[in-house]
Amino acid sequence: MTFEIGFVLLVVIGMLVCLIKEIARPDFIVFCALAVLLLTGVLSPSDALRGFSNEGMLTVALLFIVAGAVKQSGFLTPIVTKSLGSGKNQRRSLLQMMVPLSTLSAFLNNTPIVVMFTPVVRKWCKEREISPSKFLIPLSYATIFGGTLTLIGTSTNLVIHGFMLENGMDGFSMFQLAIVSLPAGLLGILYMVTIGYKLLPTRKTSEESFDESSREYLSEAYVESNSPLIGKTIEEAGLRSLQGLYLIELIRSGDRTAPVASFLKLKENDRLIFTGVLSTIVELQNIKGLRVETGTKLKLESLQNGSASLVEAVVSHQSSLIQQTVKESRFRSKYDAGIVAVHRNDERINSKVGDIKLKAGDTLLLLANKDFANRWSNSRDFYLMSQIEDPEIVNPKKSIIAIITLIIMILLATFNILPMFKAAVLAVITLFVTKTISFEGARKHIQFDVLLLIACAIGIGIALEQTGAAALVANYFVLMTKGAGVVGAIIVVYFLTTLFTEIITNNAAAVLMFPISLAIANQLSVDPMAFFVTIAIAASASFATPIGYQANLIVYGPGGYRFSDYLKIGIPLNILYLVVTVVIVYFVWIF
Repeated sequence: MTFEIGFVLLVVIGMLVCLIKEIARPDFIVFCALAVLLLTGVLSPSDALRGFSNEGMLTVALLFIVAGAVKQSGFLTPIVTKSLGSGKNQRRSLLQMMVPLSTLSAFLNNTPIVVMFTPVVRKWCKEREISPSKFLIPLSYATIFGGTLTLIGTSTNLVIHGFMLENGMDGFSMFQLAIVSLPAGLLGILYMVTIGYKLLPTRKTSEESFDESSREYLSEAYVESNSPLIGKTIEEAGLRSLQGLYLIELIRSGDRTAPVASFLKLKENDRLIFTGVLSTIVELQNIKGLRVETGTKLKLESLQNGSASLVEAVVSHQSSLIQQTVKESRFRSKYDAGIVAVHRNDERINSKVGDIKLKAGDTLLLLANKDFANRWSNSRDFYLMSQIEDPEIVNPKKSIIAIITLIIMILLATFNILPMFKAAVLAVITLFVTKTISFEGARKHIQFDVLLLIACAIGIGIALEQTGAAALVANYFVLMTKGAGVVGAIIVVYFLTTLFTEIITNNAAAVLMFPISLAIANQLSVDPMAFFVTIAIAASASFATPIGYQANLIVYGPGGYRFSDYLKIGIPLNILYLVVTVVIVYFVWIF
């Protein structure tokens, strides 16, 4: 092993450790790893920047815009709502939901589909007194099944496709991955409506948990007549620096103010609503001129009327809020909303809201203005679990244009009339020319952090390949699986890829495994396509944890799930996908 190989492997291992420990956002960690390789001369500037001109990465950026136009058309919601049916036969409704969702996610990004339909499914379940936990994990899994069906079903497929083109190969055709993923997906749906349905828990949603335990964290106080607090601001009254309580709302003469600004001056009979650790309520009792209401039966629903409303939001993987406390993030002033409570791992965090360090997957209960959901529906910091009533595209003609543009783009790429990248360029130009989507709207839908992660990860993959580190690792795996031959190598590649996906991200997993798999294929003298298909399926088939795939994370809190639920339901699915993939890949590309 040369010094250069050892250094690259050390950087990659350090990057993986940082990703697992979540010391910063994934895109920043991968960018820093690439910067180290560039600054130390392992990578030239041109090689370090190759990921930013990679065809797969650029195609992902264009498809964000196309998917955004289709999403905001409002065309998709009625499809799934009608497919759910009456709910009298829950297994049938589950099947009727999963099939169209898998079909949609074969052509659109998984994340917006799950974000869009989670509140729809929860509302449908609530109206029929069905536990949403019976439907939300299947909702996430259905989009994963569909995402592996086509070249454009998930960004991971396009990243591998772009790598193949850079290495002088043809890349994937539109439905090539369906040779493996279609039978695997059908078996997955069958599993979910039979065995999986029995394993799915019947749980309270985060919304119900927040409501039922409201007496444990909500308290109220009144500003008394002749109180020395009258005329003082919230800051001056010391209501911003309480030990365990957080001021979320002020009610004055029936008018509600939420969130409460620090410069707001108090008046006689003001009613103040606090959230946090009720054992510290003595703080309020010690403030002269403030009367604390004990034994209150304050309910969440009583917090909202007029301009104030309650909204649920899930902290995303790419959120700038991760690893910051609520106070450090200046959440109240930044989003013009107050956090009432935080739900994590099937339970509410019992501490002062301002001191809670947020993590990906946390479900936030927010008290905000009525227009909050529409203003922050495209925020990268969290996914809103409230339905957006007014889609951005209100013109039916533009909705039709968005759908037709998507269909034509798919047909052009499927029949090799245009490469996928050019078809996507044509689609985006069409959407702009017809004013179906604006430049500002397009910017909202492009996930720049995902693109940065992909571009930087590609640079790291190039370093693994050029230094010989990938060949060294590949040689080790070939020796390790010598007795099992090609099948053993495919199993190892699948297992490592899915393991990386569960603990880091799917795109980073695919990029790291590509050069290693290419080296393994060359050493075994077999068609590398077998390994590339294996990586594409394994990088997306993430079922065993809520943190490996964004779709799973989105439904984690709203469904009231525990980590163990994913293990119990997802591990059999992971094994199912592993077996189907290895068998079909062997007989189609190896045998």
